[in-house]
Amino acid sequence: MRSTRIAISAAMLGALALPVLSATTAGAAPTAVAAASARGCYDLPSLPYAVHATAVTIRSKADSKSTALGVLYKSHKFSVSRKSGNWLYITDRTTGVKGWVSGTYVYRDVRMCLD
Repeated sequence: MRSTRIAISAAMLGALALPVLSATTAGAAPTAVAAASARGCYDLPSLPYAVHATAVTIRSKADSKSTALGVLYKSHKFSVSRKSGNWLYITDRTTGVKGWVSGTYVYRDVRMCLD
């Protein structure tokens, strides 16, 4: 599912970038235009992560056998403060619970900058 999402995003980005690059005049440098527009996008704060499984368990340690502290449900948003392998240390924005979730069941929202 994650690779499909990446492929679709890449295809959409390519389709949107092609008319912009072909519309530049012969004397204009397309790389300068692309570099200037991309710089503004990266100045924005990073987007939150979200759960893409039905639910994921928040654990006390980065281990599937550790104590469960809570549950995050599909499309729930949370912030990540650090990573350890495939595990993410998160803070649930709704309840304030902090703990580890498996990176297999979550993804980061994607921002596409068009100008």
